Amino acid sequence: MKKITLLASFSIAACLFFSFTVEKKMKRILVYSKTKGYHHASIPAGIAAIQKLGAENRFAVDTTTDSTFFTKRTLKKYAAVVFMSTTGNVLTDDQQAAFEKYIRGGGGFVGIHAATDTEYDWPWYNKLVGAYFKSHPKQQKAIIQVVDSTHISTRHLPQKWERFDEWYNFKSLQNGLHVLLTIDEKSYTGGENGDVHPMAWYHDFDGGRSFYTELGHTDESFSDPLYLRHLLGGIRYAMKD
Repeated sequence: MKKITLLASFSIAACLFFSFTVEKKMKRILVYSKTKGYHHASIPAGIAAIQKLGAENRFAVDTTTDSTFFTKRTLKKYAAVVFMSTTGNVLTDDQQAAFEKYIRGGGGFVGIHAATDTEYDWPWYNKLVGAYFKSHPKQQKAIIQVVDSTHISTRHLPQKWERFDEWYNFKSLQNGLHVLLTIDEKSYTGGENGDVHPMAWYHDFDGGRSFYTELGHTDESFSDPLYLRHLLGGIRYAMKD
């Protein structure tokens, strides 16, 4: 009986050690959704969708609207930081400096939809996210075109992808972006960026990685399997997964 008890204790200890080791090795991301301008109603759906993606794909997800997370000590826990439709000035000068150091240390960034409607007075952020929001027409269907079908975020998508969303026009588009998706301005009303109108892109930037997708205004986006796989690919790229 004593021998069986010892074996059982050893088995429990081994299981606990294994669970602790797996949890410790699991990558972790931070989803940041603070808004100082327009607040998107789809933010809760987006957060829930990313939490589900994390549970299904073995990465941990923390969420916050608290800008005090942006310190060197806290950010170093995360493989990537996701700006979930943030708007306006959402970080102080010191927090901006901490985030810059995080990216320069190899951190990852994912911007979703209104992440381009954020921090207009921070030129470094413009370079990181890739563009600033200018305007948008009414929500409507349009055709998204896959420019690069080899990337982890796009290789599952149809070459021409018709979907309903809110389509941004951009200003301050940066050079050197690797464009993944464009929108066909002939397929909807109100486009202002011309024949090459980017909708999703990525680039290595300042020591880290940045991915941005304009798609994701609507609640329905976050239950669309094609969109979710697109978003998961962007997160994986930013995490170096």
